[in-house]
Formats: sequence, C-alpha cells, structure tokens
Amino acid sequence: MANDITDIVKMMEINWPECADTVSPALLRLLQVSNLCSQQMETLVGSHELQRAEFGVLATLRRSAMPYCLSPTTLYQAMIFSSGGLTKVLNRLSQSELIARIDNPEDKRSKLVLLTSKGKQLIETVMPELHQQERNTFSVLSADELQQLDALMQRVLAGHKDA
Repeated sequence: MANDITDIVKMMEINWPECADTVSPALLRLLQVSNLCSQQMETLVGSHELQRAEFGVLATLRRSAMPYCLSPTTLYQAMIFSSGGLTKVLNRLSQSELIARIDNPEDKRSKLVLLTSKGKQLIETVMPELHQQERNTFSVLSADELQQLDALMQRVLAGHKDA
C-alpha cells in the first residue's frame, strides 16, 4: 500500500524525531481506512450518477418513517455526512426526480423533502451494493474482531460527544 504507515513512522524517526515520539500509527491507519472506504463509496455512488451528499440525502430519507419525508433542518441533522450547501444538493435531486419538495402543512413558509418512488428505487439498489463492498473491505477481520473494532470506535466517539 502506498504511504505505508510503518515507512512514514520510520521517516519521521529519521527526519523529524521530535514528532515521531508523539505520532499515533493507529490514528494514521484509521485515517487510511477512512479514506479507502470514502473512495470506494464515492466510486460506487458515482457509478449511479450520484454525489456523496446526494447519496446521504437519499439514505437519510429512506431510513426515516414512511412516507420518507423530512424538513430540510431535520434532514440535515439526521445525515451521517454533513453537507454544506444542502439547498444545491436538494435542487439537483429534485431535478433528477429523486425527491420532491412539497408544502409543509405546519409551516407554509417552508417545503418538506419527500423521497420519490424513483429515489427509493435507486437508494434501495445502491445500499446493498455499498454494504457488500464494506463486507469485502472488512473481510480480513473475523466477526469478533469487527465487534472489537466497533466497540473501540464507540468508546472513542463517546469520549468526544460534544466535539
């Protein structure tokens, strides 16, 4: 793998020893795994003519209760991936007829975001492909190791809830 962490740490020890004492190889590897998963996901969703933020909107709507409709604020807060420029993302999805903007009966000044049947069909095609890709990526780990990894990441995240 390019930029092998062991090589990076060795080069730091040689050329930047004061930094090598405090570097975290585990964090560097975590970042590499995160980048790998992000690249794989972007390639997959791109093959369905979606951008990452668009995928995030469709996935968030699909996991909400029927009729898969949320306010833009609730949608933004529920997304796993933050999306700056949500309005532009919603406009693209609306133009592709993957979502519809409908009147909000509780607030006439705003529109709700509704997953269309076309959008539902697309996300229900993409999501199983993504999950298979993730299983392939992590197939080098046993079920116990995956549980350990999950538990460790939960601990890290729980220690930084306000971050």
